[in-house]
Amino acid sequence: MNGKCFKLRLVLLLLALQCSMFNVQWSMCFAQFNTDRLVMIGRSALYYEDYVLSIQYFNQAISAKPYLYEPWFFRGVAKFYLDDFRGAESDCTEAIERNPYVVNIYELRGLCRINQKKYQGAIEDYTRALRFNPDNQSMWHNRILCRINEKDYDRGLAEIDTMLSRWSKYARAYAMQAEIHLLQKDTVKAVKSLDKSLELDPYDAGIWAERAIISLAHQKWKEGEDFLTKAIHLQPKNAGYYINRAMARYNQNGLRGAMADYDTALDLDPNNFLGHYNRGLLRAQVGDDNRGIEDFDFVLRLEPNNLMALFNRALLLEQTGNLRDAIRDYSKVIDEFPNFWFGLEHRASCYRRLGNTRQAELDEFKILKAQMDKRYGKQPRLSKKQMRRRSDTDPDKYNQLVVADEQEVEHEYKSDYRGRVQNRRVEIAYQPMFALSFYNVYTDVHSYIAYDKEVEVFNGQTKSHPLFIGSTMPNVDESMMKRHFAYIDSVSRVIAESKDDQSVKPLLMLRAVAYTTIQNFDSAIDDLSTLLQIDSTMTLAYWQRAVCQTRINEFNASQGTNIDLKSANVLSDLCDALKLAPQNPYLYYNRGNLYAQRKDYQHALDDYSRAEKLDANIPEIYYNRGLVYIYMGKTAEGIADLSKAGELGLYDAYSVIKKYREK
Repeated sequence: MNGKCFKLRLVLLLLALQCSMFNVQWSMCFAQFNTDRLVMIGRSALYYEDYVLSIQYFNQAISAKPYLYEPWFFRGVAKFYLDDFRGAESDCTEAIERNPYVVNIYELRGLCRINQKKYQGAIEDYTRALRFNPDNQSMWHNRILCRINEKDYDRGLAEIDTMLSRWSKYARAYAMQAEIHLLQKDTVKAVKSLDKSLELDPYDAGIWAERAIISLAHQKWKEGEDFLTKAIHLQPKNAGYYINRAMARYNQNGLRGAMADYDTALDLDPNNFLGHYNRGLLRAQVGDDNRGIEDFDFVLRLEPNNLMALFNRALLLEQTGNLRDAIRDYSKVIDEFPNFWFGLEHRASCYRRLGNTRQAELDEFKILKAQMDKRYGKQPRLSKKQMRRRSDTDPDKYNQLVVADEQEVEHEYKSDYRGRVQNRRVEIAYQPMFALSFYNVYTDVHSYIAYDKEVEVFNGQTKSHPLFIGSTMPNVDESMMKRHFAYIDSVSRVIAESKDDQSVKPLLMLRAVAYTTIQNFDSAIDDLSTLLQIDSTMTLAYWQRAVCQTRINEFNASQGTNIDLKSANVLSDLCDALKLAPQNPYLYYNRGNLYAQRKDYQHALDDYSRAEKLDANIPEIYYNRGLVYIYMGKTAEGIADLSKAGELGLYDAYSVIKKYREK
């Protein structure tokens, strides 16, 4: 366990010792729970990094005793681990309203605000917390970084002086001081501060990398390479260090070493733009044309309109004899820069080699008319001592290595979190419709129990296989399938022998649900249609038929079949069901899903909101409505809904929050 992680857990333990200890019994789902016990179990789950489960325990504690600050705070910690910074900030605010004297709450809310780039709000939180605990080094550190982000350099330097008066051997304070001096263009002071930082802590890779940036900016290539080598020794998995060292080596004519560094950087970060672009230039220089084309192909997949990459690929395509593709790339560049004579010359050469004399002469005439006295014909060599910034699109600099527009220092805030559920790759799709099933599918995390009065009435009348409501279908194994086939056979015999329509009605419903379970949707629809002919007021039949038809439609759409007419049938069934049961939230949710799939977002929002008013505890409502908001361009509202879905146990929401927050 590293020091930072131990410190965080120690903070949580100390805070727990401050919690008031008294017991109250309360009822939920016919079970009695002790609130303190719930908080304790939630904290245990938090400690073992089962954040999603811990949220559910804190939810129950909050429902029982909403006036306690501890469940709000610890739920905020869990949400922070899940990258739900907005939700964590909200929970911290609730905790502060209940107890404004707990330092850790301000510290956590400050981190939440930093991750949302609300630096001024974070400064306010750290300032309030430091009044209670002025010796908290981490909060001084983070507040100074917030000052830097807010460009409040003078106050940042003043606070660094205060830190150094308290902790004179704190190396990172000198590193932050150096960063401010660099931002103020005072390189001499920056070097002095970094040297002092390295004297105190020679094992900080980030400080060596910062020192290297200054050396590279002054074209001290050997010195920069040495500093970066030390940084790589301490932190060998940082692709950026290899990219910068490759630049230093190249400018010392160390082509082989530069190529090796680019290869390593791309092994660590396969999507690195600078790595692929610059390696492509180096490969072109050594005559490795085909692999150079591969690098520029990759760059152009990342940035299809990158004219520099297009021109360099065109040169390599021409060199390898792929003249038509070379002309295609040259033409895109010339369309953007009509007076790029070097490009016109190469395109004319390609046209001539293809026998297209007319087009070649048109290009050559443009060149001769504009620059009669200029000599052409020899491709310039790659400039060894020149570089261009990534945003520089001057086509005459096509053969220069690229550097980032700004060499930004990566800020390291004082916190350490791991075990992130949200890093799992989750397919972003709407949660499915609620349907009737023989199985009540739920987990310890997502434990919402759906209830509908008509389903209960039906179960009371049949007294055989009870029906449940759920959006998740159970996985059917071989033995379960055999049982369902046997059940369908037995029900079919009873239906065949029955002479009374009223006795057939529940049997048709049950057989339709059995067919749904084994995904025989067509047979289920046949039974439901027969049932509706007998009783056109059977809400459950409209409901289930709409779901079955939707699942058929989803498959058919994947095969390229037009489903507009069948989709209209689904809408008709849901509307008929809602006329009979206007207080059923699952029907509004299902119709909202249909509208969402049809990209009728406003109607989808309306139905999801109606469902929420009828039952505010259904996590699928918030998840799907969150996606609809995002697809409408309302990302903030979407993330708020997704946060609520995650809070209610639908933890895939945290992966979606992470994706769209990063966008």
